[in-house]
Amino acid sequence: MIDLKHLRTLLALRKTGNLTKAADMLHLTQSALSQQIRLLESDYGLLFERKTVPLAFTIVGQRLLELADRIFPVIEETERDLIRLKDGTAGSLRIVVECHTCFDWLMPTMDIFRSLWPEVELDILSGFHADPVGLLHQRRADLAIVGTPEPESNIVFRPLFHFDIVALLANSHPLTKESFLRPEHFINQTLITYPVADEMLDIMQQVLIPANISPERRTSELTIAILQLVASGRGIAALPLWAVQSYLDRQYISSRPITEKGLKGKLYAAVCMEMASKAYINDFIRLIREKSLCELPGIRLLN
Repeated sequence: MIDLKHLRTLLALRKTGNLTKAADMLHLTQSALSQQIRLLESDYGLLFERKTVPLAFTIVGQRLLELADRIFPVIEETERDLIRLKDGTAGSLRIVVECHTCFDWLMPTMDIFRSLWPEVELDILSGFHADPVGLLHQRRADLAIVGTPEPESNIVFRPLFHFDIVALLANSHPLTKESFLRPEHFINQTLITYPVADEMLDIMQQVLIPANISPERRTSELTIAILQLVASGRGIAALPLWAVQSYLDRQYISSRPITEKGLKGKLYAAVCMEMASKAYINDFIRLIREKSLCELPGIRLLN
């Protein structure tokens, strides 16, 4: 018998294109996901071709995906309608961010959300905000995207994802000869960052401050301006991989991991406690996690 969880597995495989990300999306271990696939294939045959990137589904897999595409939109729309009948249709979702690069993936997520919850008043507070959680307390925002879940009264932090942060260098920079950058590589360099406090910069908090290193600094509000300065040899930067991948693909600049293990940042969604149970809030957080996992490089979901 076809189980809904099996259809969800196939949808996750199609969305993400590989087993690792699909397991992440479904909150399963890879072994549990593989076992689920084996059970389904024992009943119906091969679902997708092995060792293809992205996954290429067989006729059997495609047929089951067609079924999933018909069933789940109806189920999800019915669930939203039942919530509307129970809780009413009024609501607002005003979003504030402390991350300069979050807009790259936040806007597409908002577009999807708008089509699913057209009755919710959706807005984003313009500009960069150093204290987005404070705006939640003031009731000027309903959801904040933050990097650190510091304990706050009446605030709930929902995990989103962690992401790769890479060092960015001019293509001719001597440090491109290194396989990764150690803290001491930053000593005689100019570090180009956004104009924010050090506690908001992962490169400072996780790497340079613990090593007692304080390089010369230069700041810019705009990501593209930072990249232009890097390309011109005016300094080096450390930015999320998702924000710079297209420039790396065009060989506009070069990148290297920061430390042998790599540097990772984290993002959370913060909401006031009374908003945490709102179905549309939780649906928006789900959309952020799923869309980011599928489309952004260097992403793993936080649990």
